[in-house]
Amino acid sequence: MNLNLDPVQLTQTLVRINTINAGNTPADESHCTRYLAQLLEPYGFHCTLTELTPGRASLIARIGDSDKGLPLAFTGHVDVVPLGDAPWTQAPFGGDIVDGKLYGRGSSDMKGGVAAFVCAAIACSPQLAGTAGVTLIITAGEETGCEGAFHMAEQPGLLQPAGALLVAGPSYNNPLVGHKGALWLKAKATGITAHGSMPQHGDNAVYKIAKAALALQAFTFDCPPHPQMGSPTLNVGLIKGGLNVNSVPDAAELTIDIRSVAGQSHAQIQETLQTLLGNDIKLEIMIDLPPVYTPPESPWVQRVMALGGTTQTPGTVTYFTDAAALLAPLGNPPTLILGPGETHLAHQTDEYCQVAKIEKACELYQRMILDWCQP
Repeated sequence: MNLNLDPVQLTQTLVRINTINAGNTPADESHCTRYLAQLLEPYGFHCTLTELTPGRASLIARIGDSDKGLPLAFTGHVDVVPLGDAPWTQAPFGGDIVDGKLYGRGSSDMKGGVAAFVCAAIACSPQLAGTAGVTLIITAGEETGCEGAFHMAEQPGLLQPAGALLVAGPSYNNPLVGHKGALWLKAKATGITAHGSMPQHGDNAVYKIAKAALALQAFTFDCPPHPQMGSPTLNVGLIKGGLNVNSVPDAAELTIDIRSVAGQSHAQIQETLQTLLGNDIKLEIMIDLPPVYTPPESPWVQRVMALGGTTQTPGTVTYFTDAAALLAPLGNPPTLILGPGETHLAHQTDEYCQVAKIEKACELYQRMILDWCQP
């Protein structure tokens, strides 16, 4: 068997599989995950596919001996966001390489990273027998709130503790020690409808939601900036209400996007906002993803930095990852985000990933695996 699979070619294969996840038209990630399972199994990986919904399978692949210690875990998702309205100059599912750049939706976010750690694990597979080994967690439905990862976490016994977790998210191959949390809330107001010419007989829900929006605009978090993550943020992203111009609206709502920092409690944030907005507003949770953070001085973080020849203090990112859903069932191991993708190109038109960075990521992942799994 060929142990030296080309991560660039595998990235091309994965990019050429359309896994757009638009929420109302979910992706068909099974084409990717079943292909990867069939690729991994001949090299001694025990593969388990679990369906989020029909046609939307996540994959967990294990190799090694659990009696020898906790494995090193890798995770990445294979769903991608829609293409957008702007025309692409390169085929979005072509996987074409132009001037050292591999183009296609998902190339940076994050099929390049998935391909790199799959190829790295296969290359190391003959040396993993009798060691703690590795666990590969490849998910569906990350782009719409880590649905696949949460689904896996809910399956009893599917996810076992790991000693460390590497998220192959776009980071230019620079280690990142965490990301902000995401708490998305829907604020609802109700009223009483009436004819627009007799508003005194109604109770206008739009006025209530408008007052809520202004209160949220003035809201400030009662916490100091985090050393790496900075300050938490709040944004009102959508507001709607009413049916027509000549009726008093009896329902209105807005959405709140909160990006929290390590040390904040989402339950406490929600309670504080509910007190601020009062009884006229009902808050509902849309997405609840806690922040992820590992101190830069963590021994494993320092070890990975040494393996990669990095001396700069690692930072954090604002986007969320599946680590938010996976950490608890994995035993809350130290976590890094490190992948070949171009962070600024995630979700962009003409998304690409540099071929050299995919190759470098695969090499670094191999060093990490062999360092972790020393007999």
